[in-house]
Amino acid sequence: MNILAHQLGFRALNEKIRNSSEDVVIEYCYGERFIGAGASGKTITINGTPGNALGAYLDGAVIIVNGNAQDAVGDTMNDGRIVIHGNAGDALGYAMRGGKILVKGNAGYRTGIHMKEYQDKKPVIIVGGSTGSFLGEYLAGGLIIVLGMDTEDCPVGYFTGTGMHGGEIFIRSHKMPRSLPKQVCAGPATESDMNRIIDILAEFSETFGFTMDDILSKPFCRLTPNAKNPYKQLYTVN
Repeated sequence: MNILAHQLGFRALNEKIRNSSEDVVIEYCYGERFIGAGASGKTITINGTPGNALGAYLDGAVIIVNGNAQDAVGDTMNDGRIVIHGNAGDALGYAMRGGKILVKGNAGYRTGIHMKEYQDKKPVIIVGGSTGSFLGEYLAGGLIIVLGMDTEDCPVGYFTGTGMHGGEIFIRSHKMPRSLPKQVCAGPATESDMNRIIDILAEFSETFGFTMDDILSKPFCRLTPNAKNPYKQLYTVN
């Protein structure tokens, strides 16, 4: 099904997406909100720039954006895959609890805030460019990877991992992040660490056309929560 978004308001657009039993291609998208909210069982391709909360509560659908995306992509996403062939705004993957988000370009502030995992649900965010400050804020679980393919500097802003009490963050860089809080431990990624993320790096490579040689041409550092982290006491541990 092809839908011309500029002829509809966001409510009518989303109703058409929900009622479609087949894959959807959206043309002329200019900031319409909540596209694909709660969607499952279909592929939604967007040509243009979707508005806030793209793929909120996504439950297994695939969303492909041929352009940029605004704030709160994948808000409380449960399962599925979101692929953005441009940049993403702030709060990418807010409270995400499953599935994958792949961004070719940059992402804004608070990427991965409040991400969490439970049993076999492990959310993944991988950003090809750089991110703003507060990456992984209050991270409770899951995996965040920032590749910095666009810079020779460290590709994350200040206060990475503030309040982090679970999960892990990998950053491709010769330089360590700035202003790391005390509850975050940082060090070079080991061969064992890299073996655990090589499949998602290969998926990113295949999706966006980067070579694995380029991706692996710099070392990665790995960030984890300090074992003494007091925030852990507020959460149930598996």
